[in-house]
Amino acid sequence: MSRSTSPISFRPDPGSIPTKPGVYRFRDGAGRVIYVGKAKNLRARLSSYFQDIAQMHQRTATMVTTAAGVEWTVVATEVEALQLEYSWIKEYDPRFNVKYRDDKSYPWLAVTLADEFPRVMVGRGAKRKGTRYFGPYSHAWAIRETVDLLLRVFPMRSCTNGVFKRAGQIDRPCLLGYIDKCSAPCVGRVSASEHRAIVEDFCDFMAGNTTAFTKRLQREMYAASEALDFEKAARLRDDLGALQRALEKQAVVLGDGTDADVLAIAEDPLEVAMQVFYVRSGRVKGQRGWVADRVEDSDTAALVEDFLLQLYAGEGAESIPREILVPALPDSAGVLAQLLGEARGSKVSIKVPRRGDKRTLQETVAANAQQTLTLHKTKRASDLTTRNLALEEIREALDLPTAPLRIECYDISNLQGTEVVASMVVFEDGLARKSEYRRFIIRSVEGQNDVAAMHEVITRRFRRLLDEQVGSDRGDPMLIDPETGRPRKFAYAPGLVVVDGGPPQVAAAQTALTELGLAYIPVCGLAKRLEEVWLPGEEEPVIMPRASEGLYLLQRARDEAHRFAITHHRGRRSKTMVESLLDDVPGLGEVRRKTLLKHFGSLRKLRAASADDIAQVPGIGPVTALAIVEALATSSSAGGPSGGQTRGTTSVNTATGEIQED
Repeated sequence: MSRSTSPISFRPDPGSIPTKPGVYRFRDGAGRVIYVGKAKNLRARLSSYFQDIAQMHQRTATMVTTAAGVEWTVVATEVEALQLEYSWIKEYDPRFNVKYRDDKSYPWLAVTLADEFPRVMVGRGAKRKGTRYFGPYSHAWAIRETVDLLLRVFPMRSCTNGVFKRAGQIDRPCLLGYIDKCSAPCVGRVSASEHRAIVEDFCDFMAGNTTAFTKRLQREMYAASEALDFEKAARLRDDLGALQRALEKQAVVLGDGTDADVLAIAEDPLEVAMQVFYVRSGRVKGQRGWVADRVEDSDTAALVEDFLLQLYAGEGAESIPREILVPALPDSAGVLAQLLGEARGSKVSIKVPRRGDKRTLQETVAANAQQTLTLHKTKRASDLTTRNLALEEIREALDLPTAPLRIECYDISNLQGTEVVASMVVFEDGLARKSEYRRFIIRSVEGQNDVAAMHEVITRRFRRLLDEQVGSDRGDPMLIDPETGRPRKFAYAPGLVVVDGGPPQVAAAQTALTELGLAYIPVCGLAKRLEEVWLPGEEEPVIMPRASEGLYLLQRARDEAHRFAITHHRGRRSKTMVESLLDDVPGLGEVRRKTLLKHFGSLRKLRAASADDIAQVPGIGPVTALAIVEALATSSSAGGPSGGQTRGTTSVNTATGEIQED
């Protein structure tokens, strides 16, 4: 098991930390840099890492307890701090820094300007010096179609070095040279300077300077027509048609012809997805997406700052647009704009679009970011190899006899001790089995006592398992109900019980299982604060690697149990509030209150209904409807009661919607 270090053991004297801008590095016990950050005020920023760990985000707390030392470097300005932070992140590759990685490999359109006879090609992977890139694009075939159209107008070289060299040796061009889609510099039809002029025109066109080139071709076409050179005029006409078809493949999204990169972000507690659309001359020239693990309690603005730094640092002037549209403005937006402006050689603005075409476009980018995150999670969760790896990692980390093919996770939810409910979610073979989900209403626990509530839930669930064994010759659960022919509700024993919480909740679950004679069922707890895995009776937690698929599966189960419990809890609160608000309405008994709730579905919809609407509910007359409206209006300003006595205990089958008494 991994042991954590107390940050107090290496906390520097606050008076020794300068108040100037700078960059800091946290190192672990082996001397490896695990986190790099920058600050306008080093003393204020570093002091935040040595506060009470309980108040920190779990991933920040994990970082500082993994670290064994911190060091810093003072710089003159925030711009220098940004530059140094980026170079250190590239040098050390710290494990706790956000690392945006492509969700797939995007193709680029590349022009090898460093060659004597530059070549246009479609490629993927890292950029190389001496090559100008356009894109990236979503599909390689779309780029090839565009290039095929443009080679008619810009007959530059597109062949490989081997083909180019062989054509020169035999003094015969390839097929593209014969059909006028290459100027054939390999056999000397054009000189190196003439071929480079064609290449420069191509690059200008791809960079968005389309109007000037189109008008030039039109002038040449009209001049050839007036000179009675109809063959040249027809060729130029066809060239213009090819350019128009190429332009039609790129939709105009910004009518003012803006050059901009449009960024959006989708996030959840575990991961974030970034998406960027490259807009040049008002047209979307390409798009790209990234996903990353969340490693700090960073808000959207901080994530945007990290993303901008990684996206543009080290890029050439041609890759940085005049305008960058973001979903939230970072605190250092002015410093970032200055840094990017220096790299571009002219002013760069970073803005949040509020209305109009730019806002609409960013919403489209945001939808793409959300889809990227959804597809990433779906792919990660549904991949058989990944799921098998996750289950095997859990088996090894928890020292289980076999991989836990069925995992049950439990969570408790309450509002200041009222309306205590619990949830049980099931993952089989690493996938959520929603038809097996169950909800519980806690009857015997008063106040905020999650430990006692966990003991009750585990006891009730596994007592049902024991009840299913009654009548079985072998003592195993009877999986099929002989009367209905359906699977019994609690017939399957899990390979692992996961509880949301630390040692107290784990101990309560283990005690409940031991009292029922089921101590052989493994139990663990996942604490939110540091994402530690706790086992019964252990003084130290199991620390699973951050990139572990096993930890990711446990987190998904824990988060799903929390979501399921919160959803149930909100529904219970709404129902109890409606019933409490209507207690004093004359002639409105329990049956009619339930009928009202079923008809309108929620307190919000009932409040919005008129007396005539309420009078349409069976059993509710005009007088009673008016009394209901008055009761709701009286309570709306002061707020209704939030508590209430529970009237029973149920579990809900989410597949059928059936509510069963437990």
